[in-house]
Amino acid sequence: MYRFLLSRQWVIVTLVAVLLIPVMIQLGFWQFHRHEDRVARNGLVARNLKAEPVPVDRLMREGRTVPREDTWRTVTATGAYEQEREVVVRQRLGTDDKQGYFVVTPLRLTDGSAVLVNRGWVPAGADLTTFPKVPPPPEGEVTVTGRLRPDETTGSGIRDKAGLPDRQVMLINSADEAADGLPGPVLGGFVELVGTSPKAAGKQPEPVTEPDHSSIGVHIAYAIQWWIFAAAVPFGWWVLVRRERRDREAAAAKAAGEETAAAAEPAKGAEAPGGAPADGAGQRADAPARRAADDDPAPSLAPAEQMAAD
Repeated sequence: MYRFLLSRQWVIVTLVAVLLIPVMIQLGFWQFHRHEDRVARNGLVARNLKAEPVPVDRLMREGRTVPREDTWRTVTATGAYEQEREVVVRQRLGTDDKQGYFVVTPLRLTDGSAVLVNRGWVPAGADLTTFPKVPPPPEGEVTVTGRLRPDETTGSGIRDKAGLPDRQVMLINSADEAADGLPGPVLGGFVELVGTSPKAAGKQPEPVTEPDHSSIGVHIAYAIQWWIFAAAVPFGWWVLVRRERRDREAAAAKAAGEETAAAAEPAKGAEAPGGAPADGAGQRADAPARRAADDDPAPSLAPAEQMAAD
């Protein structure tokens, strides 16, 4: 009944179905883990944003990578901006999704160390090879408040480029700035500016928006989708098997009917014993002649007999 499953075609189909099930289950768990990571990140960001500000030197050190649990913590730093060492970071989007630059200015702390401060976003000009117009930072000693961020690397999905115009970079990276000649110790990571005290006079770069920590994305929906696909594979395989069996049975029944009809065909023209047609074909052939004879009019009388009759 199901011996066709041993055919080469069906063996391949079955093997593919068997392999697809664990693959789809694993893809579902992969998306589920991404959902869990997103939920954990949202919780971390929300907690750190609500935490009380701490001095920058409590969480940042020279050559130290900012730990994940400290990312987005609010920190404070007091010092003076060094505008002459300011750089802009290319290909960054503003709140209206326009291309522009992040403005990164070193802040020289009272202990002689420096911390990079992302002061915000400015739009790109017509000539991308020239340094854009950037509002100057406040002069003198200021206290800045901002969100702690780790150094950007190419592993974060940003592609670094060589041969850029002077004072233009692709990544905010404290090690790169130190290597480019920024004097004194440079604290690892950078600060994303939220506020300045005293407040800066005049127009300043557009502040970077707070990170989204409410959206969970569509990972859980993708996970459920993959698991539904995994459950549908055996069901679909069984539907195909039943359809194949039904088609084969219908083909076999059709072939048997054609053989029976072919076997009965010669018997229709066979003769009965004694040479008489078995199906009365001779009788049917003679019938028109008899009917023609019966239909002939009676012969007319001779003239003499007609006169005698008169």
